[in-house]
Amino acid sequence: MTSAPVAPFGRMLTAMATPFLDDGSLDLDGVQRVAKHLLAHGHDGLVVSGTTGESPTTTTDEDGEVLAAVRDAVGPDVPLVAGVGTNDTRTSLVLAKQAREKGADAVLLVSPYYNKPGQRGMLHHFRQVVDAAELPVMLYDVPGRTGSTIGLETYEETLGWEQVVAVKDAVGDMPRAARLAQMGYAVYSGDDVNTLGFLAHGACGLVSVVGHVAGSEISSMIEDFLGGDHATALATYQRLLPAFEAVMGVANYGATTAKGGLELLGVLDNRRVRSPLVPLDDEELAALRTGLEAAGLL
Repeated sequence: MTSAPVAPFGRMLTAMATPFLDDGSLDLDGVQRVAKHLLAHGHDGLVVSGTTGESPTTTTDEDGEVLAAVRDAVGPDVPLVAGVGTNDTRTSLVLAKQAREKGADAVLLVSPYYNKPGQRGMLHHFRQVVDAAELPVMLYDVPGRTGSTIGLETYEETLGWEQVVAVKDAVGDMPRAARLAQMGYAVYSGDDVNTLGFLAHGACGLVSVVGHVAGSEISSMIEDFLGGDHATALATYQRLLPAFEAVMGVANYGATTAKGGLELLGVLDNRRVRSPLVPLDDEELAALRTGLEAAGLL
């Protein structure tokens, strides 16, 4: 049996939700509870200030506070990947330097959204942020949010940059993911429901959202698959399908359903999000509960 692919930041990571207080400010105690909850449920790495962390509506200073709080909560040995991707290179440079200073082990760098630079513009942006970070880099390709895809020719170029070691791939194209793995990248599935398929195509792990409520189960699924017990991994995957659908297959999904799940589990006492997101209403929360119960998570 071939050995499992190297996973530089762990195999089971979740893009952490960022809790807020009644007045909309950061709930740093809540941040630490979420981090400890994830660590106690199958995680060997964490991502902070990503999309699920509502990074578009948190300030640079707040991102630094969240990272410092998580590092304090989990100690020095848990890999922390800090989201630093924006559509303004100057802002990303500040975030990258701050991530290094606040104790991140790596940075997550999404392609710029809304202004949608071409491949040459992406490379120019990536090069500056990589140099500023002075840390290992996980590129993040999520065309459903950014409106553009990182080209294979761009990956060929960044392959020569020592710090760029991993890709969080939410393109959903498994043969393409296999090509990235073949090129030498550590490929992480960026979509919970595609994880088994990505593992079969050479991925090393997952950056999850559903891990907020099913971390232990997804972690076991990954380990079973990579250990050769594909039948058990598939059985776990099939059991979790209602949870994947309830968290990520609804209109009001992502940070909203992650926080709703954490509230149902008792990790958080609220499900507040920042506008333009709106929290789950009672009907949406009930649907989430039904999905999690069907998956055996509540």
